[in-house]
Amino acid sequence: MKKSALGLGLLLIGLLALAGCQQAAPAPTAAPTAAPPTAVPPTEVPPTEEPMIEYGTDDNPIQWVFVPSGELERVTAGAESVADLIFAETGLVVETFVATDYTAAIEAMCADPARAQMGSLATFALITAADRGCIEPEMVALRRGSTSYNGQLIFNNDSGIVAGDYSTLAGKSFCGVDETSTSGWIIPSVMLRAGGIDPDADLELTFAGSHDAVAAAVYNGDCDAGATFVDARTTIEATYPDVMDVVSVFEVSIPIPNDGVQYAVSFPRELRDQVNTALLAIAGTEAGAEALNTAYQWTGIELHDNSFYDPFRQLLDAAGISAADL
Repeated sequence: MKKSALGLGLLLIGLLALAGCQQAAPAPTAAPTAAPPTAVPPTEVPPTEEPMIEYGTDDNPIQWVFVPSGELERVTAGAESVADLIFAETGLVVETFVATDYTAAIEAMCADPARAQMGSLATFALITAADRGCIEPEMVALRRGSTSYNGQLIFNNDSGIVAGDYSTLAGKSFCGVDETSTSGWIIPSVMLRAGGIDPDADLELTFAGSHDAVAAAVYNGDCDAGATFVDARTTIEATYPDVMDVVSVFEVSIPIPNDGVQYAVSFPRELRDQVNTALLAIAGTEAGAEALNTAYQWTGIELHDNSFYDPFRQLLDAAGISAADL
């Protein structure tokens, strides 16, 4: 009996001790409040570079624009032959096209992005585009060994016009090439005004679109007189064998720097060098000389930059002719 009571007491003492240990255990502390995150300054992200465009492939050929200075099929055929020769030299695919007019050729190179990476713009057109900062001239054509050429005023011998007598042009019909053609209108318009003829008031003015077309129009009597390069009459001799007898030269212009090859400012330097080197090589071959002559009556080509045209710019400025205004 005593033994049972003693055991019961020991059991009670143990339970109380256990309870005390549990009460003495410290209460769990709350987790510390997290400090607000420190603001991190934004990292400057470098600008994304424009992907390099791979020109000269079947999928992305180099576009070379020509002005319609001559008969379309002839210019097109010659240009395509030159492009084929460039491919043979470099492996670069070049696609040529003739613009609808001189202004369209300028805009093809000055568009953003450029629709034509190469151009063979007429002199005044290339000066206009270069002064806009769209293109960079790099090659100048040779014609008969010269880097310049002349324009000419021509007339039909049955028109009553007398060579050199500007008064006989008054009231006559007159064909120009294009409003931005150097030898087909810009310089002739200066010559006419210097001779006392106001083109707007004294002439029935028409723009035929090409030098060939002007020569043919004067031959056929559709225009009494016209303006072309020297000597566009020869380009239509196959069709009109007696053109030299029917159409005479009224007056020859001052020398005009030749056209050539220009590039859009965004076109890579490496590709320009490849094309320039190829064209110089091609011009020295029989096939190349024939193709260049067919396209633009070029007999050779030389490297010249934009400064080549500065003397002519000064001449235009002295005559009060503004490329921007035109």
